[in-house]
Amino acid sequence: MTERFTDKVVLITGAGSGLGRAAALQVAAEGGALALVDLNEKGLAETVAQIADVNPAAKTVTMVADVSKEEDVAAYVTTTVETFGRIDGFFNNAGIEGKQNLTEDFGTDEFDKVVAINLRGVFLGLKHVLAVMKKQGSGSVVNTASVGGIRGVGNQSGYAAAKHGVVGLTRNSGIEYGQFGITVKAIAPGAIMTPMVEASLKQIDADNWEEAGREFVSVNPMKRFGRPEEVGHLVAFLLSDEASFINATVIPIDGGQSEKY
Repeated sequence: MTERFTDKVVLITGAGSGLGRAAALQVAAEGGALALVDLNEKGLAETVAQIADVNPAAKTVTMVADVSKEEDVAAYVTTTVETFGRIDGFFNNAGIEGKQNLTEDFGTDEFDKVVAINLRGVFLGLKHVLAVMKKQGSGSVVNTASVGGIRGVGNQSGYAAAKHGVVGLTRNSGIEYGQFGITVKAIAPGAIMTPMVEASLKQIDADNWEEAGREFVSVNPMKRFGRPEEVGHLVAFLLSDEASFINATVIPIDGGQSEKY
């Protein structure tokens, strides 16, 4: 295994499950120190336990935070710097889907909640982490957008608005901070089998969600769901020095579905 993260510090939000956990495991396997953030303390503990399995020597610090609250974001950034002295990589990943509904039926409170976590949370992470990276003169940020941030999906006003916003923030910040030796990019995952996607399928058909899943991916060129570790590999590459000239852009990871007519 190439150890691309030896002596590097990577901060990950939404690290208690799904894509955040998968990325944490990959970075730990490659020798990185990890600052892990989630609202779910139990999920964080499970991630730390799995990290110990892949690399018992990996250094970790965990923080419970609501990414939509600026004081929580400032605190997780400060704790990371106090613990490790720097932030080399930032996987700005925490997000929720929200309840599915047509726009006319989409709850206003639900819209505000989804945008607060998925867009405001990403903005606040950028605001506080980029200041640290600018002082260092280096750093790599990966934001989690979605295929719902580059295409219309339907029944997801809050999610679509927020994830399109994440793409805008990514391009804007990448253009601003490239001069400081910092890259900012986003991933646009499609249907990856995470707890969030499982919950989404259960919204479609609670009793037969696995069948709903098979139908959902039947139109994918690869006829399957993506795996969290496949996204973890991509995120680790994008956070590493190997991706140092990839900036202000969005990389889909969806089996080709968003390119299909």
